[in-house]
Amino acid sequence: MKLVFATHNKNKFREVKELVPQNVELISLTDIGCFDEIPETESTIEGNAQLKARYVLTNYGLNCFADDTGLEVSALGGAPGVYSARYAGPDNNPEANIAKLLLELQNSKDRSAQFKTVIAFCTPEKEKLFTGICRGQILHKPIGDKGFGYDPVFQPEGYDLSFAEMDPSEKGRISHRGKAIKLLIDHL
Repeated sequence: MKLVFATHNKNKFREVKELVPQNVELISLTDIGCFDEIPETESTIEGNAQLKARYVLTNYGLNCFADDTGLEVSALGGAPGVYSARYAGPDNNPEANIAKLLLELQNSKDRSAQFKTVIAFCTPEKEKLFTGICRGQILHKPIGDKGFGYDPVFQPEGYDLSFAEMDPSEKGRISHRGKAIKLLIDHL
């Protein structure tokens, strides 16, 4: 089975490719010749995932799934949420996003947070959503050099490591994206 994962993010593609079974041929937007930056204009994580998957199905006629992920921090009322990638500005700069997050939490005792991933799966016949959540806390400083995005400051519940310190396969088993992908695979 051939399936498009609607992303240009090489780190995210690599992480997901390790999670899908070998009988699924996972291809990226680049592989299908789509070099567009699909705008994420919806106000929810679910809406952005659907927008991207529908774009590929409509414009390329290929079965597709897309994800959107947000970091939801309790002390910030769920922010940055749907704006996680652009939290410190439109440049999608991970270091700036982390710096802003840590600055806003510097006087907070509540550092609880969760990552939420929603996958939208689209075929001409159906559309389905799959949600994965990983709860944890925000560390006081970045630790580790693996992963991407907020991984250096997120420590999942039950672990003494940040996502950026974990082996990718270990992270994949417990992460928000890993949980959502498992639901998608079970559906397939």
